[in-house]
Parts: sequence; structure tokens; C-alpha cells
Amino acid sequence: MSLQIVGFSIIILAALLVIGKLIRLKVPILQKLFLPTSLIGGFLALLLGPEVLGKLTGDGFLNAGLFTDQMVEVWAGLPELLINVVFACLFIGFVLPKPKKMWRIGGPQIALGYTMSWAQYAIGILLAITVLTPLLGLSPAAGALIEIGFVGGHGTAAGLQSTFEELGFAEGYDLAIGLATVGILSGVIVGMIMVNWAARNGKSKTLHHPDEISFEQQTGIINKEHRKSAGTKTTSSLSIEPFALHLGLIGISIFIGFVLLEILVWLEAVTYGEAFGIYLFEYVPLFPFAMIGGLLVQLFLSRFDRHELVDRDTINTIQGVALDFLIISAMASLSLQVIGENIIAFILLAVAGIVLNTFLFLYLGPKMIPSYWFERGIGDFGQSTGVAATGIMLMRIVDSENKSPALNAFGYKQILFEPMVGGGLVTAASVPFIIQFGAVPVLIGVTLLTIAFWLLGTLYFGKMKESD
Repeated sequence: MSLQIVGFSIIILAALLVIGKLIRLKVPILQKLFLPTSLIGGFLALLLGPEVLGKLTGDGFLNAGLFTDQMVEVWAGLPELLINVVFACLFIGFVLPKPKKMWRIGGPQIALGYTMSWAQYAIGILLAITVLTPLLGLSPAAGALIEIGFVGGHGTAAGLQSTFEELGFAEGYDLAIGLATVGILSGVIVGMIMVNWAARNGKSKTLHHPDEISFEQQTGIINKEHRKSAGTKTTSSLSIEPFALHLGLIGISIFIGFVLLEILVWLEAVTYGEAFGIYLFEYVPLFPFAMIGGLLVQLFLSRFDRHELVDRDTINTIQGVALDFLIISAMASLSLQVIGENIIAFILLAVAGIVLNTFLFLYLGPKMIPSYWFERGIGDFGQSTGVAATGIMLMRIVDSENKSPALNAFGYKQILFEPMVGGGLVTAASVPFIIQFGAVPVLIGVTLLTIAFWLLGTLYFGKMKESD
């Protein structure tokens, strides 16, 4: 495949993003649902591609829709590359707080978030053992799909594509991408229903009425007086463009992650792998190690970068661009046929995830979070249903003036949450773990972890006084 085709495929995705933004501006219901432009553009690409338009026209000249088979092939490969950029950016330029402060402020959210994630594994694996595997013929690894799709999102699902294929569960990729889409939709829709409920029943201390949602939040267009720079120039263009410098740091982070993963694969092969026939790291994707690489780069910069060359806003911009292209390319290359062939399993997993997250938030939120439980807990609900961006969006709607500690606590939570679940090491290794050790041992393990974090949240953080 030529570089010209790769470049042209990316150009078409960029154009679809612009069209998706225009559609969002013209369709009020999309604004009320707060759907990301990348998701709208991805739906458009899916409709105009081989899975919908191509199927409707049969084997004619539009068998790949308005696109070509090579373009769709490029789109299918992009998410697995871009997720490394997204995760490498997590800690670069992020000032790490003291552990005591991080635990005190973010602890309740850490406990609630982990409880919801481990519970998703427990319910998913229980479904796999009782229904999905014996009755529907799916791999036991289907038990990990709720957490991968809901908390991990499109990026994590895409990053695990090769893992699914290598472990003989190729349909897991399309199911996970589909669940990630359902997760974002349900996170926004159910989240907004609960925001309205909280406003009308006095459950929120900061949101007085749902009509307070601003024009900027609905349209995604920032008024001129509120606009700010997407980044600060930290170096002169005569030496190196700041954007290029930041891309270089991200590249170094990914390379460090690659080296770490290769070392672990080698160590596994010459130790317990060869002795017991257990191989895990060869199926673990690169992106969680890219995150570790980014953390190591940040630790180095914190110690030796006296000129403060890293600008966090620039890193956020690069991460946002990668995530937008990741989501639209994942949606554009989604196989509806695979989801259709496994529609019962798909519905069961989706409904189980939505009901579980809603129940745990409404039941455990007041018991685990001593103050501003709704403002803070809605972030955990959003992330556990439709990734971190959904959680942040819901928190900003509930607390637009930042009167509560919600955003700070959510940020501290991510430092101890993202490295493990929601796309971290546990998420990446969950499918190989289930395949290698069996569903029942993993079910026992995640059930014990669910109980442990449940008790930590209710008996420790939940007993704190509001002043603490």
C-alpha cells in the first residue's frame, strides 16, 4: 500500500471531522446529547462505507461505499497506532502531587471507580460463564468486554485488536468498539437524566436547574471572550518548533514503552513461559507501556528540565487530535456484520454494563463520598460508562464554576486509576489472563477486589467528616 493512499485516507477522515462538526451545529438533538464530533463523523463514515451503503448497493461499483477498500484498510489500522500517542500523553507535563494529598482528595473517587471497574469484570465474566460461552459459543474472554468497551473506550478496544486476533477471539474487537459507542451514548443520556433528577431533587449543591447548561457547552463553540491558546511556545522556531519538540517527547515515551515490553516478553519466554507454557506479555499491547514511558519521561523532566520546556496544553492538544482521529477511524472501520451475528451477546453485555454502573453510582456514591457526592460521583459514572472525557463533561455541566473539589479529585484519581484499569495494565492483560488461567479463577479474583474497594470506600472514606 502506497504512502499516497495512507495520506489521502487521513485527509478524508479530517474532512469527515469537519462535516461532523457542521452536522452537530445544525442538529439540536446532537447538541443536547453532547455527542463528540469524532463520533458523529465516524457514524457518517460508517453509513457511507462498505458496511451500510456498500451492502445496500450489492456487488456494484459502490461495494465499498463512497470509499475504497484500501482506505477502509488504512482506517482499520490507525486506532492501534494512535492509542499509543493518547496514553503516552497522560503524564507528560503533568505535575504529580504529593501522595498524601492525592489519596486524601482523590481517594473516594479511586474507591468508587475501582469498585465499578472490578464489578464490570465480575458481571461480565459471570455472564460469559453462564450464557455467552455455553449457549452462544463466544470465547470466555467476552467477560472482559464491558470494562474494555465502557471504561477503556474506543481507544483501548482498538489497541487490543491484535490481542483479540492472536487469541482466537477476533470478533471481540468489533464487539468492544460497539460497546464503547453504546457506553458513550448511555453515559451521556443516562448521565443527563440523572443531572436533571439531581437538579430537581436537591441532590446537587452546585446545579440549580438543567437550563443552566450554557450555549458553549451545547454547541461546542467557545465565545470569543472565553477563548484561550491551545498551547504556549516554549522554544524558538529558529531552533525547533515547540510542537515538534513535544511530538519528539511523545515518540521517546512510546519507544521506552516498546523497549520495556520487549524486555518483559523476553524475560517471560526464558523463565516461566518456557517452563509452564504460560505466556501473557506477548499478547499485551504496547499502549499501557507507552503510558509508563511517558511517566518516566515526566520524572526525568521534573528533575532535569530547568527551562520548563514542556507545555501541558500543547500535550493535551496532541492527545486530543490523536483521540479524535482514533475514534472516527475506529467507527469508520467497524464491522456491523460481526455485531449482528452476536447481537444477543452484545445486548446482554450492554444492558448489564449500563444497569450496573447506574446502580453502583446512585447506591455507593452517597456512602463513599463524604461531601459533594453527586458532583464528584457523576465523574466516576461518566468514566465507568463512557470513558474519562464523558465523566469530565458531566462534572462541568453539574459544577460549571468549579465550586466543588470534583475536578481536582477526578484528576488525582486518574494517577492511581489509569495505570491499572480503563486502558491500563489490567485492562490490557485481562483477555490473556482469562484465556491462560480460565474464567473462574479470574472471576474469584475480581470479585474479591470488588468487595475490597467497596469496603474501603464505605468503611474508610465514607466515614470521613466533610471537613476532612
